[in-house]
Amino acid sequence: MARSRSDSLLLPLEPGKPDFASERKLMRSGIDLVVGIDEAGRGPLAGPVVAAAVILNPKKIPDGLDDSKRLTAQRREELFEIITDTALACAVASVSAPAIDATDILKAALEAMRRAVCGLALVPGHALIDGRDVAPGLPCPATALIKGDQRSVSIAAASILAKVTRDRMMAQTGRYYPLYGLESHAGYATEFHRNAMETHGPVVGLHRFSFSPLKDRQI
Repeated sequence: MARSRSDSLLLPLEPGKPDFASERKLMRSGIDLVVGIDEAGRGPLAGPVVAAAVILNPKKIPDGLDDSKRLTAQRREELFEIITDTALACAVASVSAPAIDATDILKAALEAMRRAVCGLALVPGHALIDGRDVAPGLPCPATALIKGDQRSVSIAAASILAKVTRDRMMAQTGRYYPLYGLESHAGYATEFHRNAMETHGPVVGLHRFSFSPLKDRQI
């Protein structure tokens, strides 16, 4: 018996650009202020996890907002300035490496998100959060959106602020710990970073001792 040919696409569709549709739907229901939330730095071996919260001005949405990972470093820096100049409100918060070790990276990331929202100058009516989890303790109802930074411009804006802020923090930290090359890899597990930890040992307060390879062997 002959096998039928599949009519499925063999190649994945090109990921779409984020838009303001989710925000407008909430606004049509009577919610005035919608905040986008995202974080940066779940995976590195060093440094904090950083979260940002952004309430965009519907009349001044910057062009080119996208998932921070799909933008160049230069474009992220440009958009950082535009977002902070045009947004109705924005805030950034972080949770340190020792605090990550004391709980876990998911709890730490959600806590950073909560702190960022609570740091806003305006109280939002609803939050859109990148991922699967809603941060506990938010001052408003929230919706988690998988790949939210590729669906919502508010979340995309938050992803840019979080990424740029964390990269700047790690570059500054790299001046105090020049042996680890933090300004180039932002604490991620590059070969250079792993070799530096092997040679010089991890730094208390900077490195995440609950992450492999630090939790698996003596360095």
